[in-house]
Amino acid sequence: MSQFRLHINGDVRQVDVAPDTPLLWVLRDSLDLAGTKYGCGVGACGACTVHLNGVPTRSCMTPVATVGLKKVLTIEGLDAQARHPLQQAWVELDVPQCGYCQAGQIMTAAALLKDNPKPSDADIDGAMSGNLCRCATYLRIRAGIHRAAEIAAVPVKSPVSRKTKPQAKEGV
Repeated sequence: MSQFRLHINGDVRQVDVAPDTPLLWVLRDSLDLAGTKYGCGVGACGACTVHLNGVPTRSCMTPVATVGLKKVLTIEGLDAQARHPLQQAWVELDVPQCGYCQAGQIMTAAALLKDNPKPSDADIDGAMSGNLCRCATYLRIRAGIHRAAEIAAVPVKSPVSRKTKPQAKEGV
């Protein structure tokens, strides 16, 4: 066993595990972050996708000893209140069927939208091609990504100051 300091979802966490332990099992078993799922164990399905320094990465194939000081972002760290545009769109459009692969789908889509805020269908299909959905909700996933892009594009209005009163129009 070895001790590792990991930057997980903005916090520094320490674990005592074997160096070859996959990051997936460190997250799930050592840190109780069960949102990242085990799917295939060979990096083919994408259910275990997390971000390492912003890059979507298969955590089932990533030995903890290779993580070092990279910043790890899991589905739990995407937005603690589940207000990320993708999370909002997934709920609004009822994207998942069984839901098992959806954390990996969302994490891959989050990286896509960060790099390409207005992706085309082809962009989405290309970015998401490595994520498998046993329920075949690919069209709903694509629609969810488009909806998330729309949500993210809406500017947040700043609150109206209570100190200033609106000007009255003359003659009203």
